[in-house]
Amino acid sequence: MRRFFICLVGLLWGVGLAAARELKVLQINIWQEGTAVPGGYDALVSEIEYADADFVMLSEVRNYNGTRFCDRIVESLRAKGKNYYSFKSKDSGLLSRFPISDSVTIFPEKDDHGSMYKLVATLPEGQKVSVYTTHLDYRNCAYYRVRGYDGSTWAELPEPDTDLASILADNVASQRDDAIRLFLADAARDAAAGHLILLGGDFNEPSHLDWTEATRDSADHRGMVVPWTVTTLLDEAGYADAYRVKYPNPVTHPGYTYPADCPGAEMRQLLWAPKADERERIDFIFYRPDKRLKLREVTIFGPRGSVQRGRRMVEHSQDPFLLPATDNWPTDHKGVLATFRVRSVGCEK
Repeated sequence: MRRFFICLVGLLWGVGLAAARELKVLQINIWQEGTAVPGGYDALVSEIEYADADFVMLSEVRNYNGTRFCDRIVESLRAKGKNYYSFKSKDSGLLSRFPISDSVTIFPEKDDHGSMYKLVATLPEGQKVSVYTTHLDYRNCAYYRVRGYDGSTWAELPEPDTDLASILADNVASQRDDAIRLFLADAARDAAAGHLILLGGDFNEPSHLDWTEATRDSADHRGMVVPWTVTTLLDEAGYADAYRVKYPNPVTHPGYTYPADCPGAEMRQLLWAPKADERERIDFIFYRPDKRLKLREVTIFGPRGSVQRGRRMVEHSQDPFLLPATDNWPTDHKGVLATFRVRSVGCEK
């Protein structure tokens, strides 16, 4: 009864143990730090400012010319009145509105086979959050084989590969599942310590929830139903794909995040498989279900424009979009923006 009274008072005053918090999380591939198009870096800063997320997961951090991208982006955002914390990383990166108490390399970027980092932050109400960012191995991108292109060289194949065993063998030859297994082991320890767990990244691999019987004839899937490894591993470990939790129908809500129609880019920059429909959802936010964490909403962040068979086109799906703040969308990916509600740790039963 006493705890109930304390929580009730806190709720009425918006302070104390019962203070619930809205938490916004953004995943975005920043396409070589915004350098791929003129004015891309400044546009990137403006788009992150506009998204106004509490945690930002970045892919394609390069630290060009010996610079620390994390310092540069933090300073640029501070100049716009947005205060973030970060730490030095390579290939993927993290921004946090809350002070970072720990940062860890989970999977090292080596020979361009991907990366994963973690930060630990404590919310003002006392709840610890472990936030992971990843840019998984771009090689052995087996979903391109189905579309008639080699997934490591992107050379056109004599014919599309529609043999499931062949596709899966090529897929697991990447180091994507290695990184995810390390994530699962590390996150299990943090979850046992009471942390909330968030993971975002450019997976360079589709979801098994998107290559289903219902979608076998869409986007050059060529009749295939594929249990893609990374999302299957996460699913089996109990992790939730934020976009598919909110929008479970991949027909009405395909959620394509790549390739985005980037107005400042030439078409040749946007293509890996010019004769194919290579639209895919490869950018994700996952979370560990927890009674303290409730998904409120999730949206695709970026333009409705995509690229299909070498041409710019506009998506007419039912996917929700937060359209860009600028006319110069700086990346060939669309972002994912999720909003959660975090319950107070003091008012749990």
